Amino acid sequence: MSKELFLEKIYDVDEILARILLKLPPRKEPYLPPYWLHLQMIERYKVLLHARIEQGMNVLEIGCGAHAIATVPLAYMVGDMGRVVAIDRARWNFFEEIVKMAGLHKRIIPISCDARSLPFKFQCFDLAVIIHGIRSLESEDNIIRVLKEMLRVSPDIFIAETLPIAKSKAQEAHLEMYNLREEIFEALTGKKDDIHYFPLNKLTEFVEKAGAKIMDAKIIEVNLPHHLAFIPREYIEKIRDDKKRTEILRTSPYFFNLWYAFSH
Repeated sequence: MSKELFLEKIYDVDEILARILLKLPPRKEPYLPPYWLHLQMIERYKVLLHARIEQGMNVLEIGCGAHAIATVPLAYMVGDMGRVVAIDRARWNFFEEIVKMAGLHKRIIPISCDARSLPFKFQCFDLAVIIHGIRSLESEDNIIRVLKEMLRVSPDIFIAETLPIAKSKAQEAHLEMYNLREEIFEALTGKKDDIHYFPLNKLTEFVEKAGAKIMDAKIIEVNLPHHLAFIPREYIEKIRDDKKRTEILRTSPYFFNLWYAFSH
């Protein structure tokens, strides 16, 4: 994504948030365009507008991730008097650097823990959110356990997740590539990575099984490109199982080519 496209998209958000995002320099991660992080934060902000967050709220975020992608917009939305308690089990690589650059670190309390057993004894949040994180919980049983914990510490929860809906060949390729993650990482490490995208009816089923009443469930379109459905070929080449490696490599070049068409 070019700087020009990023600057065009940043006018779609609140002026103060735009100034915050402009404090973040372009990223230099391999395989990703330099403004991917900024664009992802804009996407999270547009999604979080549906969560009815007010200034002064105490918000629990499950699965903040290494880049604080939803944490930064959340911290902006709760204001100086609000707090975001950001939970993740292990991925903190760039978190502190990013929230400090954004100037929002005083509103954020990061905690390393397992979301299946939160370290809070009572209902101490106004809202608990999980933004594009359901698929990182490894199994349906884990999803329900985490949702139950969120409900234990907050009267309301807000869930946002990418749905398995494709309107173009490039989006189809994105879904296919993303669904390879589980297979590739399990072959590499013996552990699952992100599981497949769930349809809306399955997400609502998880919420109901956790014992919650659904206030609203809808599909929204933020009209922004997505950049994360890419797995470097060298990851696949490290798979020791010859049959599995050959099978994935036979399939993957098609998806690599379409990923570039989709994201640039």
